[in-house]
Order: sequence, then structure tokens, then C-alpha cells
Amino acid sequence: MKKTFVAADILLPDASVDLERWAVLACDQFTSEPAYWQRAAALCEGYPSALHITLPEVYLESPDVKARIGWIRDTMDRYLGTVLTRSLHGFVYVERTTPSGVRRGLVGAVDLETYSFEPDAAPLCRPSEATVRERIPPRLAVREGASLETPHILMLADDAAAPVFPALAAKKGDLPLLYRTPLMLGGGSIEGRAVTDEALIAQIESAVAALADKDAFAKAYPGASVPPFALAVGDGNHSLATAKAHWEKVKAKLSPEEQETHPARYCLAEVCSVHDEALIVEPIHRVIFDADFDDVLREFRAFLAKRGDEGDAQTIVLTNGRGARETVGAAGKTHPLAVGTFEAFWAEFSAAHPAARVDFIHGEESVEKLAREGGAGVLMPPFAKSDLFLGVAKGGVLPKKTFSMGHAEEKRYYMECRRIVK
Repeated sequence: MKKTFVAADILLPDASVDLERWAVLACDQFTSEPAYWQRAAALCEGYPSALHITLPEVYLESPDVKARIGWIRDTMDRYLGTVLTRSLHGFVYVERTTPSGVRRGLVGAVDLETYSFEPDAAPLCRPSEATVRERIPPRLAVREGASLETPHILMLADDAAAPVFPALAAKKGDLPLLYRTPLMLGGGSIEGRAVTDEALIAQIESAVAALADKDAFAKAYPGASVPPFALAVGDGNHSLATAKAHWEKVKAKLSPEEQETHPARYCLAEVCSVHDEALIVEPIHRVIFDADFDDVLREFRAFLAKRGDEGDAQTIVLTNGRGARETVGAAGKTHPLAVGTFEAFWAEFSAAHPAARVDFIHGEESVEKLAREGGAGVLMPPFAKSDLFLGVAKGGVLPKKTFSMGHAEEKRYYMECRRIVK
């Protein structure tokens, strides 16, 4: 059976590094709140930090972005052999403590030859949400020329029939401790342990590959419209898509033999069980900027009325952050998920209001805060994580930015690194 998630050559900071300053939140968080990243920068100034080798997406369109990318590449090269002095071949078993509990995960490498975001592909590792191709080029500009990667990608496994993580948790005491640290700015804490035993590595690789067994998949997802797959992307969809795009460019210049072992063929990621009790799947909300709240409300209701899609099967709440909260109800004729109904409306509204823009926001409090600045906050209804794999199996992908795994501060923090150049 073909393997999609395998052991990796992993680099870690020297034991002398302050890991609370090293580990930094995923770059795609707080994209409308630069103050968060300013606080992070103040904490990390003068210290080795993953912040210095990543580009927070709040700065993707800043005038100095090219200079930032150049500095990031130089810092990566400087960290190799100086800051990143520890290495291992295998996996890192991770326990992340957040307000939601202790989330278990396993850091390793996704074989990008087993992943695709193309709509007609049948990969073993697939996106759970639609990939927006326009989001890849600016991220590709960061990865091209970089000597290192550090992952914020979280992959999901439906291992209900053959749980992987309880067995690892039971062996935790036998796994060497690699790091244990609090995480900055409300991130909770984390510890990681080395999985380097060859027999255990082989067991893990085979267990993940077996999730795509044809018969087991058909039993778990009757009526599935896609071929069996082992893993679905939870967080970091466009980061994995960027790694794939980069690999395709590198691959084109390599012989078949070189393609087999080139480090750019792989991408570091953390795999979690979708059944983990501490893995909280929440809807991703929206804020519409540069638009009048009353106009958004009126036109959304008119959009549904025009389609005969008024009802109460789906409920979306619009807020202006200053006390107004209006519920928009849909029957689900436009799309089976509320987020898809809104996306269909947004396509029409944005075409009629080209000055309006939308951002994707984690947490109701942030939505209310941003909506007060003008525009409309869009609060999506709860999303059941039990529907995630079933939705992907039956529909291929969910609408873009359908769900988020926990609050912003519960996202993955950068810790492990890996070389992606020879």
C-alpha cells in the first residue's frame, strides 16, 4: 500500500534557545490585526525565533515584502548549523495543551506525490476545502529560494476503526523528550517527543496508509463520490498547495532518480485524529469591509428571496458590532452548507460593490470588534466535525474557509524545521 505520511529528517533549535520566543503562531492568523504581530515581534526581538523565518500574512501585500522575504532567506541560512543544531529522523509525537484540552498529533512528512488540489484528482491526501489558486503565487514567492520549511499545516485522519494516537500516548514515557514549553500570547503549552524506533516508524506509516483501504473506506463512507483517501487537510490548505506548486517546479528539472529523494518532494505537517476530544472544529466567520451593514442585510435577504431559498435550515447572523444582530435564514437550496450559501451571495454582492472586501475571521469577539469599524460581521452557524470527512468523501471539497480547528491561538505554532534544498 502506498505511503502518504512518512518519517522526516527534522531539525530543532539548540537546547539553549528560549522556546517560548522561538515558537510562533501560524502566519495565516490575525490577518486583520497587525497589533498581534507587533506584540510578537517585540517579544522576539534580539532572540532566535521562527518569526524571523516566516512571513505573517498580514504583511503579504506590504511595500517592503520583497525585502522581508530576502531577510527571511538570509536568516534561514544563518540558523542552519547555528540555531538549528538538533536533528532526528522519524516523527515527533506532540501533545498540545489549550483551553480545549490536550490535543495529540504527530509531525512527519507528507509525500507531495500523493497530494493534489486539482478538482479531478484522486490523491491519498486531499484538501478538505476548495483551493484558491490566486493565493498560491505570493506564498510561492516565500518558499522559492528558501532553504528551510517550518510547518503550521494540520492534517486530519479518521482513525476511528484503528486508532493511532492512543497507542502512542501509552508509549509516551518511553519516547525521549525533545521540548516542553509554554507558548507566547495565549497559546497554551506544548511538548514533543522523538519517535525514532524503526519498527514503530514502520507501524505508523502503515497505519496511516491503511486508512485508504478500499473496503474500509466504503464501509465508513457509503455513497462516497471520491476514491479512498487517507488524510484531509485541516489547517494550512494553501501552504500545502504552495509546497506542491514548488515541488512541481523543482521536479521538472530533475531526473526520475533524483525525484525519488529530493527534499522538496515532501512537506512537514502535523497529523491529528479528527476524533480527538481536544480538536474543536469551529466555523470560520467573515467580516465585510467598506460596505454598509443595512445594504448587506437587505441584499442578502433579497438574494435568498430571488432563489426561493428562504427558510430556517441554515441561520447566519449579521452584526455591526454595535448592538445590531440580524438573523438571515436559508432553506439550503443554494448550497447544503450555510457557508456555501453565503459564498454564493458574496460573489453576487462583491460584483455589484467592487469596493467591498471580505476577510476570514476566527472567533465571534474578533468579528464584533472589526465590525464596529464599519461594515458587517457575518457569524456562521456551528460546524459538526463528524460531517467533515463525510462531506469531503461525498462532495470532494467543502466551500473555502468553511471551518477552523479551534480558536486562533490554538492553531499550530512553528517549532520543527526541515531542509527543502539539497
